[in-house]
Amino acid sequence: MRLPKVRELKEAIKSLFSPAYTSDFPRKPHIPYERFRGRPYFHEEDCTGCTACAQVCPAKAIEINDEIKGALAKRKLTVHWDICIFCGQCQANCLTAKGIMLSREFDLATTEKREDLKQTIEKEFVLCESCAEPIVPYDQYVWVAKKLGPLSFTNASLLLFYLRSIGLALKERIHPGPGSKPAAINRSTRIKTLCPRCRREAVLKS
Repeated sequence: MRLPKVRELKEAIKSLFSPAYTSDFPRKPHIPYERFRGRPYFHEEDCTGCTACAQVCPAKAIEINDEIKGALAKRKLTVHWDICIFCGQCQANCLTAKGIMLSREFDLATTEKREDLKQTIEKEFVLCESCAEPIVPYDQYVWVAKKLGPLSFTNASLLLFYLRSIGLALKERIHPGPGSKPAAINRSTRIKTLCPRCRREAVLKS
């Protein structure tokens, strides 16, 4: 007959009268390590709407929707926390390195609807002044112009856009909206904010 495991029994009695080894969460807040990868958040002021985060997301947790209503066009970026695997690829490949960042929030449990586990931001598009088709988000154009610095003056669209963003050029009235007949393209059209198709046509015609 085997003797009882005295050592295990001793450890059990010892643990019975000793404090808990695990953390006291949720009664006391738990502070994760500094490099902990938690819930990702869009930072609207730093996000340019370039969609780089959505392109590298392996779980497809970032959704991009472009909405065009008349002369207004917006891009909606949505991060779904219930799908996210917290890999950090969105933060690592962000154009500004601050547009989307992982927090240290780990407690995502909720009794609310699953649809509430998301964050959505909107970015306004820059429209072509000839055909009124959306080109890129406004913030992305500003970021590129600032990043290029003096080199932005080699591109007519960037030059004009940058001057308008700092209030040194007037904003012309563009065509009514996407899908309508494009404005006539001539030599002067080159000094406008144009999409690649209209700029190519303007260059060929001039």
